[in-house]
Order: sequence, then C-alpha cells, then structure tokens
Amino acid sequence: MAINLTPTDIDSVQRPVEMANGLANAHYIDPQVFAEESEAVLKATWAGLAVGADVPNPGNAKPISFLGIPLLLLRDQDGDLRVFENICRHRGMQLVSEAKTIEGAIRCPYHSWCYSTKGMLVSTPHVGGAGHNTHPSIVKEDLGLNEVRSHVWRDVVFINISGTAPKFTDVHADLITRWTEFDCPIFHGGDDSKFDLELTANYKLVVENYCESYHLPWVHPGLNSYSRLEDHYNIVEYGKFSGQGTLVYRQFKAEDGSAAFPDFPKLSEQWNEGAEYITVYPNVLLGVQRDHAFAIVLEPKAHNKTVEHVHLYYASETTDAKNRSVNTKQWKEVFAEDIFVVQGMQSGRYAPTFDGGRFSPVMDEPTHCYHDWVARKIATYRG
Repeated sequence: MAINLTPTDIDSVQRPVEMANGLANAHYIDPQVFAEESEAVLKATWAGLAVGADVPNPGNAKPISFLGIPLLLLRDQDGDLRVFENICRHRGMQLVSEAKTIEGAIRCPYHSWCYSTKGMLVSTPHVGGAGHNTHPSIVKEDLGLNEVRSHVWRDVVFINISGTAPKFTDVHADLITRWTEFDCPIFHGGDDSKFDLELTANYKLVVENYCESYHLPWVHPGLNSYSRLEDHYNIVEYGKFSGQGTLVYRQFKAEDGSAAFPDFPKLSEQWNEGAEYITVYPNVLLGVQRDHAFAIVLEPKAHNKTVEHVHLYYASETTDAKNRSVNTKQWKEVFAEDIFVVQGMQSGRYAPTFDGGRFSPVMDEPTHCYHDWVARKIATYRG
C-alpha cells in the first residue's frame, strides 16, 4: 500500500556514524510517516508478535491486533504454533474475541462456519439453504483461514505480514550463530515471570535506548554500581542487529547465597560473568545470561504509544517461585527506570529545530546501526 506524503530526509541517517543525524522528528510524531514506516519496516520484515508461552497447550488461542490487523495466535491440536488472520472467510467476522481453548473447531459466531485448528474450513451450515450444508460455489479447500507467515525463535513468534522477506533463518543467520551456545530448551517462568509496561512513546525510542550502555551511570545507578559502564562493549552488525554486552554479570542468588537458578547447559567460560543484550530488528529485545534469559516484544500501538511485553525464561521447567518472583521484580524495576528517558525523548521530538541529533561514534554506534537499518528499509520501500 503506497503512502502519499512528503518524504522525510533519510540520506543523512545513512552517513557514517561520525557524520550521521538520527531519523527526523516525523518518524516519531507524525501518524502518516508512521503508516509509511509500518509498511516499509514492520510489515516487510520479521516483526515480533508474541511468545509461544502465550499459547502453551494444544487448542490455546489468543487474539492479537498488530498495526490494526486482527490476528489469531493459535497452538493447533498437534502442538504446532500458527498465526492466522482472525476473520471468517465468509463475511469477515472476527472469529475469536478473547483468549480461550478451542474445543473441537473454531466457530464463527455470525453464521457458524467452522475451521479446524490448522485453519481448514470444515463446516458451512445452511450455506446452500435451510438444511443444505454445502453449495457448489463454496469450495472448502479454497476457503481456509488466511495464514500469516511465522517463525519461532527463542520462543518469540515473528511474523512477516508482506510474505516477501527472506527466510528468518537466513535474515538472522549471524545472530543465531552468535548465540549457538544458548540453542537449548528454555522454559517460561509462568505468570510470575511476565509483565507489561505501557509507554507514551514511539517503539523505536525503546530500541534506541536498549541498544546502548551509555546511559547506565545516570539512569541505572544501581546496576552500574557492579556492572559499570567501562565493563560494557558494543555489539554492532550493520544491516543485521546491534546491542550491548557486559563482562560483569552478577548471577542471581537465593537468600542463602546459593545460585537461585540452574545454568543453561554446556556454556563456555565467556558466560561465567558475561551477558549480552541484543535487538532483533525491528522490535524484539533479547537478553541472555548464564542462568536465565528474557524476551521483550515491543507492541507498536501507535506512532506515540508502545507496550513492552516482558517474559523471563529459565533452563529448567521447575524453579523456585519465590526466586522467580524476586527476579521478575528486579528486572521490572530496571526496565521501568528507562521509561522517563524514553518518554522524554518522545516529547523532545516536538521541538521543530531538532535535526534528529548526533551520535557519539564511541558510545552510540549500536543506536546508529538501528537508525541506519530503518532508513535503508524505508529507502527500499520508496524505491
């Protein structure tokens, strides 16, 4: 869908970090530019939608709106995760309005057309007249639910709305290889290991803040007291991903001083005190440590509204509930500390003379890497 608007300047964003400006204000405050960016970035690439733990059991279904598109996250009866458009192929009625477990078939509440959990149309009552459940023009094999292309990595459900992106495993091959040591079963901690944060800000600002460690001394003084700014390093792969790592990760301890959670198996010494925090462009924030991991799916509600869906994972299916609760509380406090700066940057984008800002070539390169990636996706969309 082409968006008619005066194009923003993205050339200055694609300069080397020493000379580049950030994305223009309109990319944060203009609904029309947000619409263009949604087509160029969020729909054309592999965007995060949810996590597999949202639908843990066969038959579990959860309706999700993504950029206004009604979607249905579904675990079919064989345990495979699927994403469908949440509409009946008959009259476009929304099929599922709240999270539930599908018993048997997905039934449209309007005219009772029914679909299997694999999306096949299986029943069309009275479609040929009262008492006649078939009609030659209604070919069930042609009228299954429209499935959205999806891929699950580290329990995050990624979707490609356009259907045109290269395979997820090709796009993110380097990142998958980087974290090969964490290629093992991970277990969601459950209801005490997830929370949401609502921000009055553009989703990109959350990414920009997450990518860099420059802000630690001032925004996260508690964290910086043991994992200092100088203990961090940049992760920059232009055109692919970016983030930060630390050489000083303090393992979470139980009250008696022992390790609260088991380590992920077969990790190298790098991870004894190391950790990494990387953005899977455009909207998923991942963190890995020796004893637990997290995934944050950023839901872009509007050009100036974002919901952070935060989920914590462990190496074992059985972990202590009290320790999980404390760990979740600590992470929530850390992530909440960022809200005022993210929202402050959103407010700053209404200053008419702000030119997108400049980057410290030493401290801000992970953030520039993200700006550059977004700008290049927009350039490709504009042709």
